[in-house]
Amino acid sequence: MVKPYYKDEAVTIYHGDCREVLPSLPSYELVVTDPPYGISYVSARRTRPFRKGKVHGDEAFPLWLFEVLYPAVAMFVWCRWDVLYDLPKPTSFIVWDKGNHSMGDLHHEYGRQWEGCAFYPGPKHSFIRRPSDVIVASRVPPQQLRHPTEKPVAAIAPLLVAHEGQVLDPFMGSGTTLRAAKDLGRKAIGIEIEERYCEI
Repeated sequence: MVKPYYKDEAVTIYHGDCREVLPSLPSYELVVTDPPYGISYVSARRTRPFRKGKVHGDEAFPLWLFEVLYPAVAMFVWCRWDVLYDLPKPTSFIVWDKGNHSMGDLHHEYGRQWEGCAFYPGPKHSFIRRPSDVIVASRVPPQQLRHPTEKPVAAIAPLLVAHEGQVLDPFMGSGTTLRAAKDLGRKAIGIEIEERYCEI
């Protein structure tokens, strides 16, 4: 059994590679995760004071996630639209409207104002209430970012309120999923490979 890095009445954090930690975890019913997108992303390129380093493991999208977890549990997996060709077909694709667009390719691409989250219901899934597939929430301002791809709690909480069960985030980052779960009175487990984010 892997020893938790941190534990309280609501959340448990494990420091390590999620592929090594997952087999020893207790039960969970819902996975909400924002894995590396496989794009070697570096944030805030034009605002040097707020620039973060690369995301660990961002050389490729972790397709093995589906081999390990799906279809045993319901899953929300944040991803870019172009990785959907490689993933199992989701039953829904949720759009987070960030309110303003990101940089990206300034010459050949439309400015992306949204990010997407693929939803896989799992065998025992049922909604508490049927949610919308559009979430409107402002991005975390660059000067407040604690992780290069940090999502705001307001983008994660709507995914949780429509579902029951303990939450798992195997790519925890700065812990937004766990914070959202705790705020909603839910139990959550997070795994993070970089200790500095476990500390956050």
